[in-house]
Amino acid sequence: MISDLISKLQEKTDLTYDEINSIMTDVLSGKTNDQENSDFLSSLAEKGETDDELLGMLDKMQEFSLKVEPKNQGTIIDMCGTGGDKLQTFNVSTTASFVVAAAGGIVAKHGNRSSSGVSGSADIFEHFGYNLNQEPTQIADILQKHNICFMFAQKFHPAMRYVSVARKQLGKRTAFNLLGPLSNPAGVKNQLVGVFSIEYLDRLPMLLKRKGVQNIMTVRSDDGMDEFSTSATNRVCILRNDKVLMNAIDPEVVGLHKSKLEDIQIKTKEDAIKSFVGVLNNTANQAMIETTALNAAGGLIVANVSKNFEEAVEISLNTIKDGKAFKLFEKFVEDTGDISKLKEMI
Repeated sequence: MISDLISKLQEKTDLTYDEINSIMTDVLSGKTNDQENSDFLSSLAEKGETDDELLGMLDKMQEFSLKVEPKNQGTIIDMCGTGGDKLQTFNVSTTASFVVAAAGGIVAKHGNRSSSGVSGSADIFEHFGYNLNQEPTQIADILQKHNICFMFAQKFHPAMRYVSVARKQLGKRTAFNLLGPLSNPAGVKNQLVGVFSIEYLDRLPMLLKRKGVQNIMTVRSDDGMDEFSTSATNRVCILRNDKVLMNAIDPEVVGLHKSKLEDIQIKTKEDAIKSFVGVLNNTANQAMIETTALNAAGGLIVANVSKNFEEAVEISLNTIKDGKAFKLFEKFVEDTGDISKLKEMI
């Protein structure tokens, strides 16, 4: 069955929703081998994925995943990039998530260890003693208590282990880079997603609209970041009330300083941890703090805490400067991790 459909892909023929769904059922049940998985993913990437194909894959991934059922009232969001921009920046979206939660948002953060960068969101949480293998009910309790939680992709998408060898062998982007950030186990309907290609700026919101989402903001910066950058103009697409708006956000127009990309780049996991804590306790460099604030601003708009970027940037900067962001992180680590790890640093 899968070999026939791989042949179709190699002939550059699009698959139907049902065809890709049946491939995914076999793949995620472990019924296919590494070579078939590799051929499937590379042939699909070379042809170019249609929205129907992506949707069929996403629905099947969600069907096979563990679920978190949040108890929080209010708008729950996630914020992350598709990764693979190879720019080795610090963990912007993880840092911004704590700023959003401290400013009144609710963030069900979903992420993984880094595959192409220096450090992934899971690496940060793990460093501070957070148990990546907690059960969904425990995660829901953490979210309720702190307005932020972390769901480790490998724990919540166990069936994805069947494609890990093929993905490593291919060593390049596949549909899963795009689908990972969209398969949040808490079923969030409001999301800030950084994309690796301008093509997905408006494609992703339209794709997610078919899944009944509410607020979606996608971003790609002109310097190649799959996040908001303060060193370039940012292309933004917002889906709200079923309407799609395209916009360009210039960091200086929303009250921030123009920076250089190297100001937010890191070389080691230690740099990643230091930058993350440094932003939250307001001791990092200006570029890191303001890049975080700009990304948090996007999150606050998606979370319905703020109406526009100018206001949201101001709220984000104040949340860092008045110590609210750090205080939330401190309580979070005290409750879910090893506070001595944080005390060592400060």
